[in-house]
Amino acid sequence: MGKKSLEAAKLVDRDRLYTVEEAAELVKKAAFANFDESIELHARLGIDPRQADQAIRSSVVLPHGSGRTVRVLVFASGEAERVALDAGADYAGSDELVQKINGGWLEFDATIAMADQMGKVGGLGRVLGRRGLMPNPRSGTVVREVSDLPNVIRELKGGRVEFRNDRTGNLHLTIGRKSFDEKQITDNVLAVVDAINRVKPSGLKGVYCRTLSIASTMGPGIHLDVNDAFAKANSVS
Repeated sequence: MGKKSLEAAKLVDRDRLYTVEEAAELVKKAAFANFDESIELHARLGIDPRQADQAIRSSVVLPHGSGRTVRVLVFASGEAERVALDAGADYAGSDELVQKINGGWLEFDATIAMADQMGKVGGLGRVLGRRGLMPNPRSGTVVREVSDLPNVIRELKGGRVEFRNDRTGNLHLTIGRKSFDEKQITDNVLAVVDAINRVKPSGLKGVYCRTLSIASTMGPGIHLDVNDAFAKANSVS
């Protein structure tokens, strides 16, 4: 560990659980890199990821966005393709985009598909699925009505992020930047916690969320008081 990293680590009491507000203030102080670091939230869940009925996958609209520029690709044809481009999609099309992606092109950050395109998009599962880019009805990225398309595009560009558990039952997602103020970080954390709570598996036994932490790209992890975070998220939802 370098000198700056050691100094940042000393700011955090590893044996303490912080409130969301305290953690939001501390994560900014402990972010020492000379760039606008991402701030990430990590959750260790008490689910069994081998059980299909305990899989966690959803999306959340961050109140203050993620701080990222999101390049949106829409699988659509005809009128839907025109509507997508008019609504701000970076790319829109059908067979030609499928061919480009199969050829290794992946210069986009999020995808949406009109329902009638899923037969073509399904063949991209191996490419898009492993990168978390596959359109999915559960995350709201498969659209049936053309009139709904502009709103989905605006949400993705404005701060909507998808999340899903990994093979060990954990969640990881970006919730902001070092340049955000403490309230923006707090609001985004609570929005994510509320979204996680809303998709709790009905048949789950035991503790649902075991640990929560936030950290900047280069900074130390800051453990949150899970009960405090869930109570506050519930009060503002």
